[in-house]
Amino acid sequence: MARLSEHGIRLSSMSPSFLNSNSTSHTWPFSAVAELIDNASDPGVSAKQFWIDVVHETDHLCLSFIDNGSGMTPNKLHKMLSFGFTEKGSGRASQQAIGVYGNGFKSGSMRLGRDALIFTKNGGCQTVGMLSQTYLESIKAQAVIVPILLVVTEDSQASLTAVLDHSIVKSLEQIHSHFDSIPSKKGTKILIWNIRRAKDGKMELDFETDPNDIRLPEIQIEELKKGLKNSGSLRTEQNIPDMHYSLRAYLSILYLKPKTQIILRGKKIQAKLVAKRLIHIEHDVYKPHFSVSLRYVCV
Repeated sequence: MARLSEHGIRLSSMSPSFLNSNSTSHTWPFSAVAELIDNASDPGVSAKQFWIDVVHETDHLCLSFIDNGSGMTPNKLHKMLSFGFTEKGSGRASQQAIGVYGNGFKSGSMRLGRDALIFTKNGGCQTVGMLSQTYLESIKAQAVIVPILLVVTEDSQASLTAVLDHSIVKSLEQIHSHFDSIPSKKGTKILIWNIRRAKDGKMELDFETDPNDIRLPEIQIEELKKGLKNSGSLRTEQNIPDMHYSLRAYLSILYLKPKTQIILRGKKIQAKLVAKRLIHIEHDVYKPHFSVSLRYVCV
């Protein structure tokens, strides 16, 4: 039986399959990474640094994202893991906010992988949240459920059990070690595992070709090159710009005025101010031409 609202009317539910269909708004994995960076850069979080890495956790290859921003309270974390809730749409901070629709984390994280853990501390408490398609399938959930636990309280036992039984962390010691890996008193760490795979069954991200980068596999680069040439966006003699297949190159031009230092796999991203690096600049001056047959009619 569906839960009733305070008006005595049944509340709408959200199918777990929506997590995957919602993620398809990102046709390209790098834009999903940008969503997570945007969240850390926005006013209210204002992270000075953002670390992206590839790690192994309990025999799983994971994408790791860490920021040294303001962290989240349990209530803010719950809103982030829900849909459409945002505090960026009003007030002074909204003038500079990048995301305002309350959907970026869900679409971005689920585009990169099927499962995500969030560790966040705001100086007062430590909170863990899980958004996991694998977990929802395992328990045959009929609606999206997001286990959230306060590390120091006893009323989070059900969420703790769900996290330990259905995620890549298997003990409280592991949970504490992830909080310790956040290099400040406040901040957030995101682990994403079960990385999305391409149609050929291989991971759609290449972590091996360059130890300082995350790239698209060669087969995807060739497909992308073919598509750009067929559309006329790339001439036959041109090479595809590296920002299309190199996360490092893409992040270097992501922001016109970077506010957050991004460190990818242990090496800082050197921001490139695109407006100052244009080789070919074209000026188009518009001069209106009036028809000689133009007549003005006064009424």
